[in-house]
Amino acid sequence: MLQTGRQSLNTSNVLSVIMGGGQGTRLFPLTKERAKPAVPLAGKYRIVDIPISNCINSGLRRIYLLTQFNSASLHRHISQSYKFDHFSGGFVEILAAEQTFTDTSWYQGTADAVRKNLIHFLNHDFEYLLILSGDQLYRMDFRLIIQQHVETHADVTIATIPVGRRESQSFGILQVNEDRRIRRFVEKPKDPALQDSLRLEREWYPKLGLNDDRELFLASMGIYVFSRDVLRSMLDNTLADFGKHIIPSAIETHRLYAYIFQGYWEDIGTIRNFFEANLDVTSELPRFNFFDMAAPIFTRPRFLPGSKINGAHIDHAVISDGCIINHARIHNSIVGIRSIVGAGTELNRVILLGCDYYESMESIQANEAAGRPRIGIGSHCRIENAIIDKNARIGDNVVISPRGKPDTVDHPLYYIRDGVVIVPKNGVVPHGTVI
Repeated sequence: MLQTGRQSLNTSNVLSVIMGGGQGTRLFPLTKERAKPAVPLAGKYRIVDIPISNCINSGLRRIYLLTQFNSASLHRHISQSYKFDHFSGGFVEILAAEQTFTDTSWYQGTADAVRKNLIHFLNHDFEYLLILSGDQLYRMDFRLIIQQHVETHADVTIATIPVGRRESQSFGILQVNEDRRIRRFVEKPKDPALQDSLRLEREWYPKLGLNDDRELFLASMGIYVFSRDVLRSMLDNTLADFGKHIIPSAIETHRLYAYIFQGYWEDIGTIRNFFEANLDVTSELPRFNFFDMAAPIFTRPRFLPGSKINGAHIDHAVISDGCIINHARIHNSIVGIRSIVGAGTELNRVILLGCDYYESMESIQANEAAGRPRIGIGSHCRIENAIIDKNARIGDNVVISPRGKPDTVDHPLYYIRDGVVIVPKNGVVPHGTVI
């Protein structure tokens, strides 16, 4: 329970809903065989661990996750990671899109997904519904936004982040008054005159808690707090999406407020953003700190051995559990769980998503007899600016680089998206291949 100067916040009155997203086309091919929230992150986590951990660290333990595509691995991860005791009343439960006698359609948008599961939510005793995105990297105490929601008597509170003029063209921008009351919402404004009308007044900065000299705009983070009764009335229609439809239409009729978040936040729903956010974790002072034990990021306990390093040269890298790294050179890279890296191999700006299992000697011999490499990275390879998905087999003397290639390529052995080479899950790159 969060104690403030005015009143305490009862977190048991909050129900959390994480939007698992649609087909995840912006993260393809990482979403070819898994839901977007199940994509591995930072060596040993999954993307979905971020919003769930933020909820747990905020004292919110009733969590629903809405999905509809490739949800098998996500189900497995959730069931093996988040188990609350019988007496806390906490749960993390997946609600997958399903056909009914009255509705055979899938989720058409965020609002439609919540509407189709509203009967599940209303069976719970709650006053506030917290709606979160499943493809963002950030650390937030949700009690603060809920506290502001209560104190302002808001119908809806939207989490926002201050951005500059150029960044504002990529977000939904909220215009507010000095009390944070939302007056207008514009999706991705490009016109300079329109942008001028949306920027924050500088004289409001101290009252809004902003210590910044730049011109600022408030971008929606896709995080919402709804009061229970307001949610029911706002969804009594066929509008599909909160950001595009529900929120703009409610500004004139309801009390909508902006909560201003000033920490690190990144949308990792595209290959480029996902790639760069992962590589930032390898820097000496990463913008997102997985070592912050005041608000840890939780994930599945795997009980793997410590990684074994056999004479490798490693510089600014994250090495996850259960790896075997031979005489390789690894720079600015993430090595995921159970990864095996051969001698003489060089990795530069590479994300290895790891492996689901250790290959048996019988399997290794059978694959070698068939001319296929063993699972992992072979010897004397050179790989740069690449993502190697789980259980991939990279042979010896392989070269992988996007240099000199188009930004988007579909090939039987690999893909290129946003200038990053991606070897898909269970992919095989034969010995001596040059990509």
